[in-house]
Amino acid sequence: MLKIENLHAEIDGKAILNGLTLEVGAGEIHAIMGPNGAGKSTLAYVLGGRPGYEVTDGSVTFDGRDLLDMEPDERAAAGLFLGFQYPVEIPGVSNVQFLRTALNAQRRTRGEAEISAGDFLRVTREQADALGISMDMMKRNVNVGFSGGEKKRNEMVQMGLLDPRLAVLDETDSGLDIDALRVVGEGINRIMRAPDKAVLLITHYQRLLDIVQPNRVHILAGGRIVRSGGPELALQLEREGYREVAA
Repeated sequence: MLKIENLHAEIDGKAILNGLTLEVGAGEIHAIMGPNGAGKSTLAYVLGGRPGYEVTDGSVTFDGRDLLDMEPDERAAAGLFLGFQYPVEIPGVSNVQFLRTALNAQRRTRGEAEISAGDFLRVTREQADALGISMDMMKRNVNVGFSGGEKKRNEMVQMGLLDPRLAVLDETDSGLDIDALRVVGEGINRIMRAPDKAVLLITHYQRLLDIVQPNRVHILAGGRIVRSGGPELALQLEREGYREVAA
């Protein structure tokens, strides 16, 4: 589903990704771990199409299409979802307004009919209930006044509504307590664990992987994948640290 070959990228003239190669198949969940400054968030931003990140070499295909040749909204409509380490607040825009606008924009791009107000509220309530978000919170401005855990659960509601084929989640477990971590991890499993979907999960910690249980774990250091393995690789990292395992 996702194929990255020899990817080089920089920001403000500084090279961050240095020949990263990775392939994620349909039905798979891959975790990326690595020390601070290794390029994990840069990889997520490049895949999402964030401005300011320049790809200088390599290729990325998503379902056989040239991902790098697509605008960010085209990537989203094609089924890519980018989850942020720090979800932003959007004062003056309610969650339900934001989500319905985003969902209908994607449906129009795919040539589908817009979702009715009644159907939208029904599926929104289903997703919010599953993630412990009240409809009162869904009517509030996007992430304004939300705790860190509430922002992450709200982002999972967004993912559930948009129903992507590929989710790139940048440190979704950042700032979560034990209960919120379980809710978010179970949300990832419920929404994305399917034979026609895939997840690229960026994390620092084993604890989320205990819930999500990835197919593969990759260590990113110096802007490239330096080691790959099964879930046991994350356990080794917990015991020994990056210096020993990624050497």
